[in-house]
Amino acid sequence: MADSSTSRSRQSDSVRDSVDTGSHGERKRLLERTVPGIAASIRKAGFWSAIFLPICYTPMLLYGLSTGIHTLLFLFLLGLNLVALYVGHEYRR
Repeated sequence: MADSSTSRSRQSDSVRDSVDTGSHGERKRLLERTVPGIAASIRKAGFWSAIFLPICYTPMLLYGLSTGIHTLLFLFLLGLNLVALYVGHEYRR
């Protein structure tokens, strides 16, 4: 029994190492290389923006997307939320 749990631990360590060095790790390093001083702040802002931006959708959806301006604003907020999700998904990992 002890051998199987040890082998599982080694396997999970190797999987974790491969994830850290893959393309996922390259994206993380790209932000740190580009703006090293504020990378953590950018990730934090992206994370919290991704959480709170959907609150802005509620009044728009209740009011309706009947005009072109409302529809464009909704699509802009949706795109902004997707960018915030992408940037902030590495926060506190």
